[in-house]
Amino acid sequence: MIRKMEAADLEQVAELEQCCFTESWSYGLLEAGIHSPYDVYYVYEQEGQILGYCNLRLLAGEGEVQRIAVLPAFRGLGLARKMMEAMVDFARQQQALAISLEVRESNAIARKLYESCGFLAEAVRKGYYRNPSEDALIMWKRDMQP
Repeated sequence: MIRKMEAADLEQVAELEQCCFTESWSYGLLEAGIHSPYDVYYVYEQEGQILGYCNLRLLAGEGEVQRIAVLPAFRGLGLARKMMEAMVDFARQQQALAISLEVRESNAIARKLYESCGFLAEAVRKGYYRNPSEDALIMWKRDMQP
């Protein structure tokens, strides 16, 4: 089930961050984020376990996917797609005109997901990622009408 993230989820989400990202967000950053007026956080929960989470920032009529993560053992089951759909739906409800995201150029699985959700690569941000160093593709979804 996808639902908005709550303070009680922070410990599990912080652990998921450590598992999924080489440059993970801290517990404190996550905690501040759930109180931000610009951010919405969702978790994918099953039987009390957080299997994935995502974050969308909305600012000046545009959204930016900040994070999307699924525990490795649960990848390939469509959880990320459901979370992407929840973020896009929320952005539409808030009348966002477009949504952007950055993705590692080599992350073919994520790129395929984003493309299937209507995102198109529009630019490259050289050396955006560290550990390891890599360029980011900047992708946009501009067809936000319902």
